Amino acid sequence: MSLFAIFYNFILFSVYIVLIPYLLYKSKNQKYKDAIPAKFFLKNNPKFEKSGVWFHSCSMGEVRAIKPIIKEFEDKANISVITNTGFNEAKAICKNVRFLPFEIFLPFWINKQKVLVVMEAELWYMLFLFAKKKGAKTLLINARISDKSYKSYLRFRFFYKKVFENIDKVFAQSEIDKRRLEELGALNVEVVGNIKLAQLPQRKALFKKPNITTIVAASTHEGEEELILNAYKKEFGKLIIVPRHPERFIKVEEIIKDFIKDKNLEFHKFSVKEDFSSDIVLVDKLGILNDIYEIGDITILGGAFAKVGGHNPIEPAFFKNVIISGKNIFNQKSLFECIKNYYLIENSELKEYLEKANTLLKPELTKEGSFEPIIKEIKRWQ
Repeated sequence: MSLFAIFYNFILFSVYIVLIPYLLYKSKNQKYKDAIPAKFFLKNNPKFEKSGVWFHSCSMGEVRAIKPIIKEFEDKANISVITNTGFNEAKAICKNVRFLPFEIFLPFWINKQKVLVVMEAELWYMLFLFAKKKGAKTLLINARISDKSYKSYLRFRFFYKKVFENIDKVFAQSEIDKRRLEELGALNVEVVGNIKLAQLPQRKALFKKPNITTIVAASTHEGEEELILNAYKKEFGKLIIVPRHPERFIKVEEIIKDFIKDKNLEFHKFSVKEDFSSDIVLVDKLGILNDIYEIGDITILGGAFAKVGGHNPIEPAFFKNVIISGKNIFNQKSLFECIKNYYLIENSELKEYLEKANTLLKPELTKEGSFEPIIKEIKRWQ
């Protein structure tokens, strides 16, 4: 190893020793009972058994985004992830799935692979260094540098230059991303668009569209249901509320019942009656949001009125729903950049926008990505 790699590993090891008590404490939490022991203590997390095409993604959304690429190399695919949701998603695609260990373990955990394909911002120095040392060709795909993080990346340019020394090819989302990545030391950068748009939403069911304006309050979080209900009037149309987390279904039901108790509004839960006949419908069932977008006219996209970071706007845009969102979209900026005509508003403006929603422009998808250049590059080396 170089002096830089030795020093870097020493710093990581020192941090690891300090964090061990905290990691042991957190591992008792049901949410982390598998991930923390696997990543930080290598419990039930051996090396990959075979050499092949190693895909690394952080979480569920990133794994889903590259599913068509993984399927192309299904019999040779290995997948590593960071999160529990990513692990579960990957297991549904491929049997060779691991949690990516903490970097100090990577020098001896990584074995020979033909190609390493890393999604987006997973710029782990030891991952690329030792994959390269063990003979893999290394690719970074769907790469981008957001406006918000650009200055932070530049402050650590010396470090990212070291990371990019071990990346053979970068597939960027846009020309701006290409320029920023090259400033950080990336070489051999090609623009292919945002591959999260390379596979567009699919519907599973076919619901009958209501004969009035239909408003979808999608992926709502704590505090957002009250905001939406207080901005809603019956004359605006039908309101379908789809909370993000199923554990909140009961609480949201109570919020709606409290809201309508002195109003001439009908309400039912989708689990009781699988239609949209009432003025307000609570969707307490998972996996049908795209089907609801298809019958919707207006989507109030949750997660951005609360400071969660927003949610994926591609799906309602694909089904031509007018998109109204809060301004806290910091986790979804790259996807919003792929759309023309959407409305980011203050919480206090929601009622005003619902009143004029039928005059607002419908969204258009503008920057679809392509898997083909990535698949072609992998095939060169696998």
